[in-house]
Amino acid sequence: MNFNEINNYFLLLVSILLAFGVTFMFIPTIIRMARYKKLFDEVDERKLHTEQIPRLGGVGFFAGLVISVLLFVNTSQFIGFGGFVAGLFILFFIGLKDDILVIAPLTKFIGQLTATVIVVYFGNTIITDLHGFFGFHEIHWILGFGITVFVFLVTINAFNFIDGVDGLSSSIGVVVSGAFGIWFVLVEQFDLAIISFALVASLLAFIRYNVFAPKSKIFMGDTGSMIIGFVVSFLAVNFNELNIETTKDSAFFILPAPAVAFGVLIIPYFDMLRVMYIRLLKGQKVFHPDKNHLHHLLLRIGLTHKQVVASLVLFNIVFIGIVYYLSSFVTIRRLLLLEMLIALGVSFIPEAIVKRKEKRL
Repeated sequence: MNFNEINNYFLLLVSILLAFGVTFMFIPTIIRMARYKKLFDEVDERKLHTEQIPRLGGVGFFAGLVISVLLFVNTSQFIGFGGFVAGLFILFFIGLKDDILVIAPLTKFIGQLTATVIVVYFGNTIITDLHGFFGFHEIHWILGFGITVFVFLVTINAFNFIDGVDGLSSSIGVVVSGAFGIWFVLVEQFDLAIISFALVASLLAFIRYNVFAPKSKIFMGDTGSMIIGFVVSFLAVNFNELNIETTKDSAFFILPAPAVAFGVLIIPYFDMLRVMYIRLLKGQKVFHPDKNHLHHLLLRIGLTHKQVVASLVLFNIVFIGIVYYLSSFVTIRRLLLLEMLIALGVSFIPEAIVKRKEKRL
């Protein structure tokens, strides 16, 4: 290991410690301010909590993430870093306004779209290759632009969809960002690794207050869920693109990269697809809130909030391992099909248990 490699690992470690430290120290101040200003999450029949809890936790881990990234990412070599940061700040302010004042869904969507277009166009974060999906490899810039914007919007809202149990969205964010971060370290993409693990560290500090501090509890709000989705989308697109540039002789080259990225994000993606399908069958609007999410099913079985999170996190980790193993000898179409079949099959288990339990009652 040469001096540059040692320096890269040292910077990565310091960035992780800083992101965790800033978030950990900043959140108590946010909690006190939110209580003073009475900025609480509204209690209603759809919510699982019964007391008033601040919802500005996303501000805390945004601070840890941004400070760490701005200090340690090599901006002179990271093409498009400015677009990433600009998009991140736009989403932060849109989410913050929604958490404090509540804005119209269309206004929020326009904010998400604006942030996404900026990071795709000015940040040069764009899907250029489909890795043989239906025989397509390199694609036209306009098509790649549209697909990338779609990926960002879906992922941002998918993390909002699963933000219904304490620690779920943040824990899945840790798993997903950590999985991409490990791969970036293996291929020596340390700037992307810093972004990945700065998010991981910030979320772990947030989880301390969201899950393990009943007297100083805080929710992430839309600010938090949108930031996680945005950063994860950025990492996933870069993961896809780096597997084009990496030589096929590399031990870490992944040919069906889009399918692997989908597998890494299986919990938010599959839950969103499943819930939207159920809503369409019932003739409801696809964004109509309900209690048909996977975490609601597990709660109806009798699991506690922490057991629900642990179960879904464990499944996500195991699923990533399976997908990574299969990626070395399964084509992209077959891998995507296998992922959907496995996820669908596993989701039937809690559904069957709930139906059996309710039938007995």
